[in-house]
Amino acid sequence: PLYDVLEIIPSTDGNTIFSSSGIVIPGNEDQNLCLKAYHLIKEDFNIAAVNIHLHKVIPMGAGLGGGSSDAAHTLVLLNDLFKLKLGNEQLLHYASKLGADCAFFLKNKPILGFEKGDQFKEINLNLEGYFMVIVKPEVHVSTVDAYAGVIPGQHLFSLIELIEKPVSEWRFTLKNNFEESVFQVHPEIEKIKNTFYEKGAVYASMSGSGSSVYGLFKNPIDLSQKFKSYFYWSSNI
Repeated sequence: PLYDVLEIIPSTDGNTIFSSSGIVIPGNEDQNLCLKAYHLIKEDFNIAAVNIHLHKVIPMGAGLGGGSSDAAHTLVLLNDLFKLKLGNEQLLHYASKLGADCAFFLKNKPILGFEKGDQFKEINLNLEGYFMVIVKPEVHVSTVDAYAGVIPGQHLFSLIELIEKPVSEWRFTLKNNFEESVFQVHPEIEKIKNTFYEKGAVYASMSGSGSSVYGLFKNPIDLSQKFKSYFYWSSNI
């Protein structure tokens, strides 16, 4: 399944250590969000050293929130491990310090995020029965550039109204505003979206700021050969 696996256990030598397996995580391990979450909690609570192991399955730079989710659930595990008795609002407070969308992953259900992404409104959304395909090409989308390419504006309908309409209508009303500028720089991402529609997708969109694209289908479909050089995942919802 498309899950990262996170384990946190007490350290046996008094040193906090972060390790990983699965997809190779580039950069300095000290900058990993899981470690940042640990140090954030340690600032306010006298917690002991731990060993953190992350098995990475969700691709990075995909707009799927893998790193943010790992950080959020580090907070949950530390809360349980050390019996800190932090409530949901307190966990949301810490999560919002780690990243704009980290708090979203503490909700663990379809919900609308606004402001910086750490304020929420309930939505009525059920995608049960659909088949989802996710494809990520071997390109990296700069989050900074993606945001720089979005021009804020007024819309005729609220996002909640659009989401709660039938999925069959989303194609004509529900748009990821990152796509306009990102597709200009990375046309291969747009090609994936177009391919989904050519193959019968009810709805397709780039995920977040990219570079992955997801498609919703009424029936199972195997496009793995079509995208055999890319990251590919599919499953019933």
